[in-house]
Amino acid sequence: MTAAYQIAGVKIRVSTIHDGFHVFAGDYRIDGSAWDFEAITGQGDIDSERTKSPGESFPDSYIEALAVFRKISERMPEYDAFLFHGSAISADGLGCVFAAPSGTGKSTHAAMWREMLGGRAVMVNDDKPMIRIWTDGAEIFGSPFSGKHNLGGNIHVPLRAICILRRGATNHIERVSHSEAYPDILRQTYRPASPLMLAKTLTLLDRLKDSVSFYRLTCNMNPDAAKVSWEAMRP
Repeated sequence: MTAAYQIAGVKIRVSTIHDGFHVFAGDYRIDGSAWDFEAITGQGDIDSERTKSPGESFPDSYIEALAVFRKISERMPEYDAFLFHGSAISADGLGCVFAAPSGTGKSTHAAMWREMLGGRAVMVNDDKPMIRIWTDGAEIFGSPFSGKHNLGGNIHVPLRAICILRRGATNHIERVSHSEAYPDILRQTYRPASPLMLAKTLTLLDRLKDSVSFYRLTCNMNPDAAKVSWEAMRP
């Protein structure tokens, strides 16, 4: 199956054996014959991707969708964009990504923002957003992979803040420097296998400091945690 998609403003022609990716990415499909690059997968890509998740019994269609997204993520730095593991939300003009290892509570914290702010808060992507760096700032984009609850959409907003979460008994937030936040941000960034694309990604991470504020939030899972983070970061 072959179709064209636009992700983070980049046009990609995708050719696959199975239809898994095309189901995931339906909201990103575009018409036309012009594209920036191609992502083509075969059985070898499926077999290779499966080795990265030993013991899992997902069908080939799903595994191939992951392989396609990996191929796309490998190329995105060419277009000043990269895949980031986090929960991205926009509220009152504040585009923010909560970053933390899986299971720390970033999706829960974004959910508490939505509960607290109602319609003022919109999910961009709850798992694997794309960040694109422009000459005048950064934007956060939705992607076809938006977490187990499929929260997010084909939207993009200016990225103003990255908030690094830590579990704690009490709620406390502080603004930190780019250099202080960098190790955590790097851990949640997709790092391409290509040395050239990896170098490009690191350059993009460095450019974040020109337009994005960084915070470290120690929090519990009580609703007060959302109030603490929102009051500190709100526009």
